[in-house]
Parts: sequence; C-alpha cells; structure tokens
Amino acid sequence: MPMDHWPVLLGASAAAYALALLSAVAGFGGGVLLLPVFTALFGLRMAVPMLTLTQLSSNGARVWLNRHDLQWRLVGWFALGAVPFAVAGGLLLAHAPLSPLKRVLGGFLIGLVVWRRVRPQPGKPKDPVFAAVGAASGFGSALLGSVGPLTAPFFLAYGLTRAAYIGTEAASALTMHLAKLTAYGTGDLLTRTVLLYGLALTPAVLAGAWTGKKILTRVGDRVFVLLVEAGLVVSGLLFLGGM
Repeated sequence: MPMDHWPVLLGASAAAYALALLSAVAGFGGGVLLLPVFTALFGLRMAVPMLTLTQLSSNGARVWLNRHDLQWRLVGWFALGAVPFAVAGGLLLAHAPLSPLKRVLGGFLIGLVVWRRVRPQPGKPKDPVFAAVGAASGFGSALLGSVGPLTAPFFLAYGLTRAAYIGTEAASALTMHLAKLTAYGTGDLLTRTVLLYGLALTPAVLAGAWTGKKILTRVGDRVFVLLVEAGLVVSGLLFLGGM
C-alpha cells in the first residue's frame, strides 16, 4: 500500500476497532456509525462495499465468540428472506436514491423504541416473522451498508439477550453480507482498492470484537437492553440527519 495511504488506513483502523467493540457489546451500531467515517474517507460508493467487508470480519468473530448460544433456527428463517433481497439491493446500489431511504429508516428506528416503551412486554414474534425481517434488512443493508438496528427489536422481543442475541444476530447478518458481496462483485464495486482496505482493516475489527466480548460478560440483561435501545435512538438520529 502506498505511503500516502497509511494515515487514512490508521484512521480507518482506529474507527473500525472502536465500532467493532460497540457492535460486540450492543449487537449492532458499529456499521451505522462507521459508514459516515468511511464515506468521508473514501466516498459512498466505495464505502458501502468496504463496510461490508469489515462487517464480514466483525460478524464472523462474534459468531465464533458466542457460538455456544446461537439460535440456528432463527438464523435459517432470517437467511431465507435476507439472501435474495440482499442480492437485489446490491445490484441496485449504483443507481438508488439513498437519502430518502435513510430518513425513513431513521424515523422507523426511533418509533420502535417509543413503541417498546409504550408496550414493554410485546408479544414474542413467530419464527417465520424473521424471514420478513431478513428481507427488509437484506435490501436496506445492501443499499445503506448497515441497518443492524432494524433487527434489534425483533430479536429482543423473541427473548434473546447478551451472548444469544449477539451471536444469533451476527450469524444472521453474516448470511446477508455474503450475499451482498456477491452482488457487489457482479456490479464491479469490489475494486482492488476496496479489497485491499477490507483486508487491512480486518485485524482492527477482530481485536474490537474480542474486547467487546470481554466487556459483554460483565453487562446485566437490563443494562444490555437499555444499551441496545440507546443505540437504536442514536442510529435513528444519524439516519434522519442524512449520515
């Protein structure tokens, strides 16, 4: 990698580490917050596939670190909807109007937190509901790089917390990211520069996931849910602001 790229790489690595740590504790949020950083450094069309590569590493690490608590049945239902819609969204990336979609998603996320406060004991969703959740997540994630907060309320309502939540959400997202990368490759978005940066950022992402796992073991269920809801509000505000 040329010498003039090293300051950019170091800055991107620091951001990737911090936000992989956040994702490992809250189950999401890293991608949403990392997208503005990557967009400022590389431009949106390069930032989205590059973010997907870092998320592939981050989610893979979280799956391995929480492998004993995974709910594979939910992962299967999620993948059923996520894979085809992630491919469709990835093929549309080069032409889609992203700004309106971000604002709609931002309002939706904040509305979900309000709904959870109004109905603190929502009904447990049926397993097939996660196919629809996967479809919406796959399509939105392929266009925006990350919509992890969209899935959080459904996994929480199912009753998953801490390791079971983190691992199951990560395994579900992994199926989606693999499908997105296939679509990006078909659309010529996986350039040599994107692949090099994705590979170079992997150590920082893995280190952040490992640190976050250590912190997660000390977080109680109630605090964990509050952290997730706070992350939903922050993510929603960022989307509404067009970030």
